[in-house]
Amino acid sequence: MFNKKRSLAAVALVTGAALALAGCAAGGNEPAEEVDSEEEVTLDLAFWGNDVRADMYNQVIEAFNEEHPNITVNATFLGFPEFWEKRQTEAAGKNLPDVMQFDYSYLRQYAENGLLLDLDPYLGDIIQTEPLSENILSIGVVADTTYAIPTSTNAWGLFTNPTLLATVGAEDFGGGSWADYTDWMAGVTEAAGGEFWGGADYTARIQNFELQLRAEGGNLFNEDGTLGFDEDRLAEFWEEGQEVRDGIGVPRQLIEELMPLDPFDAAKTTSALTWDNFGSGFLGNLGEGYTELGLLAPPVTVEGAKDLYLKPSMLHSIAASTEHPAAAATLVDFLINSPQSGEIFGTNRGLPASSTALEAAGLDPLSLQIKDYQSSIADRLGDAPPVPIVGSGTIEEKFRLLGAELSFGTITVEDAVAQLFTEIDVILNG
Repeated sequence: MFNKKRSLAAVALVTGAALALAGCAAGGNEPAEEVDSEEEVTLDLAFWGNDVRADMYNQVIEAFNEEHPNITVNATFLGFPEFWEKRQTEAAGKNLPDVMQFDYSYLRQYAENGLLLDLDPYLGDIIQTEPLSENILSIGVVADTTYAIPTSTNAWGLFTNPTLLATVGAEDFGGGSWADYTDWMAGVTEAAGGEFWGGADYTARIQNFELQLRAEGGNLFNEDGTLGFDEDRLAEFWEEGQEVRDGIGVPRQLIEELMPLDPFDAAKTTSALTWDNFGSGFLGNLGEGYTELGLLAPPVTVEGAKDLYLKPSMLHSIAASTEHPAAAATLVDFLINSPQSGEIFGTNRGLPASSTALEAAGLDPLSLQIKDYQSSIADRLGDAPPVPIVGSGTIEEKFRLLGAELSFGTITVEDAVAQLFTEIDVILNG
């Protein structure tokens, strides 16, 4: 049986009255000892994606039915924004689907409002835990209760473009501190003579700030939902990026002109700090002539720190209102742990979190590279941070927008810090 690590305590944050009202009526369910193979059961399964992913789900459901012919699964899918709009409506009517593909940013909101089933009674029984590491299982924990199981994981990494670097005779980033990374970018930018740049202003991404905070023993938000940094620490981080903004990094105006492509996509930078599952998109957008990418560990803030962590690409949860919790848990286990799931989905949902699914997945060269990368950073992997507070996505977007203004030079660091803290205060204190 999985022993959960102590996780984030509940915070009194509710973003919608509909969810709060729905949560009042939602209750827990006692698990059945085993699924009755004679009982005819129908489950609703909802996920976001496209026709390709839908076909994969249909194949997995067909394989599931070979083992559980008495359980009928009705699957539906939508695009990501529409998926969550529909879940909001369903939550108000207390009729969420039995099993849902779930996004990490919504986990706290739905869990704290009593809308998700406590999965702990099923762990190690109906839902196999041996193929899932404790670090992975702890990702779905809110206030010491497991509400979701990750299907797949990714980690923060540094992509580089060896093809582009070779054109100016530059070496790949050899590792080191953030200052070392800045110096490396400067050398590439100088060698490229305006054709491309070594990278972009890394202080425009809140994830890089989080990385530094974790290296110092903190987080963006504490376990009790309070802020994990002050104005001075944020100002220090944004001031750190001034050298990059002053000519080392790709100009902000060019970034805006290239959108929706990233400068890395458009071969205008030789490095990009982002989640490791972005690699296939990068290669696809770079197109002909670019056949490989470098994938390295991000710069180091404090030697030996556990600053990196595995983030779920997505998770699976069960509605607290389901009438068939044991059958729903059986489906979740199959979707996450079965070899059939690994073989059919491959890396469509990210690198499989389950070892049995991963072993069965056919990994292409880039997926193998990501797998090797995650193994290579094992010494830097720590516990996942507390589950994001409600409104974390809004804070992340405000951080990005302020980073853009800093790059344009239309705002001072002092004013940017003040604006972000005003936004955070509204979200934390209403």
